[in-house]
Order: sequence, then structure tokens, then C-alpha cells
Amino acid sequence: MIHKKRLSAAAYYLLGTLIAVLATIPFLWMITTSLKARGALMSIPIEWIPKEPTLAAYVKVFSKFPFFRTIGNSLFISVTYTVITLISASMAAFAFAKLEFPRAGMLLKVFLATMMIPTQVTMIPLFVVMNKMQLINTYSSVILPSIFRPFAIFLLVQQMRTIPNDYLDAARIDGASTFRVYFRVALPLCRPTLATLSITTFMEAWNDYLWPLLMLTDKVKMTLPIALSTLNGQYSTEYNVLMAGSLISMVPIILVYIFAQKYFENGMMAGGIKG
Repeated sequence: MIHKKRLSAAAYYLLGTLIAVLATIPFLWMITTSLKARGALMSIPIEWIPKEPTLAAYVKVFSKFPFFRTIGNSLFISVTYTVITLISASMAAFAFAKLEFPRAGMLLKVFLATMMIPTQVTMIPLFVVMNKMQLINTYSSVILPSIFRPFAIFLLVQQMRTIPNDYLDAARIDGASTFRVYFRVALPLCRPTLATLSITTFMEAWNDYLWPLLMLTDKVKMTLPIALSTLNGQYSTEYNVLMAGSLISMVPIILVYIFAQKYFENGMMAGGIKG
């Protein structure tokens, strides 16, 4: 019996290692391709380790367009989008989970039902609204949709329902207002879920391509995904430059995940299982 358990554990770790290796192969190919000269890109057999590594592709990325400006645009939009999502979703979730008002359950179901509507269906109405508000070609047009995030509300509602009402009642007895109870008591107890939402929302905003492409017509305001798409030429593509730009665009997401990693798993479990 012990021998069978050891064999099954060994097979489990072997399979996990194999999957991890397969998952990292594309990432390693991106790194090696970004370090190749243009002539070595299509060499056969494939050079997994460049014979003459060079940083020319990284230099060219910054020379083709204002790369630092596009990174700054993406950072501003992604951070603002994330902050507004966390504030609006947490306030809505607190109201649904801990405040009593007529038709609260029905209204929450309507909110959650909108998650079944594809994003592409709402793009035309959103575009018309932004055009009526004269927000086309502004950062606000990209950021404003963050106010309404049903999935974020869903996760936070599940978490806030697990908070004992005694904590909130004790704060009210001490004279705390409803907003103070939300800010001082409810939010600190939702840190894992808030951290999870921060990562997923930041990644979504950082990698978003279609909506910023529709809203931002000025090249000075373009985001990083739009800038990377310009590296794809009509007749030829410099894959080393494209891979270099893609790797640079991954750095902020990796850093955000590293700093919030300890909250990520707990937040997903709290939002998806408890309730």
C-alpha cells in the first residue's frame, strides 16, 4: 500500500512538472526570439539559444514609437480603472449584503444577470453614450465603464455576507456612521477578495485592446496593446521586436501578481465558495 502511494505521488509530481515545462516553452521562446538578430529568426533548425544574442530588438521598440508614453497611458488607465472598480463594487456589495432596502435581492439578481450579456453587444450603445457626452478620444471614455462591474460585485457580496453582523452592530453602537462601518470594518475584512479583484481587473484593463482602440483616436493617447499591434506590418513582421515589446508589457502584471500573490488564492476561494 505504501509502495502504491509513493508511485502515485511520483506520477503526480512528474505530470505536474511536465505540464509546467510545456507551459513555459512559449515564454522561453519569446525570450530567445527577442534576443535574436533579424537574420536568425527563420533559421532552420530553430535556435532555442541564440548564438549571438543582442538587445537590438529592445532598442528598436523604443525607437519606433514613444514606448514610455504608451506605458504611462496604460498604467494610468489600468490603475484608475482598478481603483474605481474596487470603490464602486465594494460600496454596492456592502449595500446588497449588509443594508436592508426594498427589492434588494431582485436588484442583485438583475445585476448578476447582466454578466450573461456579451461585452461586444454593449459596445455600440456605450459608444453612442460616450459620443453624446463628448468623451471620445479621452481617457474618461475608457475608464468610465469600470463603475459597473457585476462580477466584482458578485465576489464581494459573497465575502461580505460572511462578516458577522455583530461586528457592524458594535461599530454602530459606538456611533459610527454607515459609511464609517463600511470603510473601517467591512473593507479590512475583505482584503483577500479585494486583492484578487485588483489583480484580475488590472490585468483586464492592461491587456484590453478593442475598447481603447474604439475610444482613443489620438496616437499620443494610445495604450500599450494598441502600440504593440502597430509592430505587425502589412507584408512582414519583425518577430524579435514584437516579442521584445510583448515581454516589456508583461512586467507590470508580473510585479502586481508577485506582490499580491499571497492574497490571490484565498480571495478566489472566499469569493467563489463562501456564501
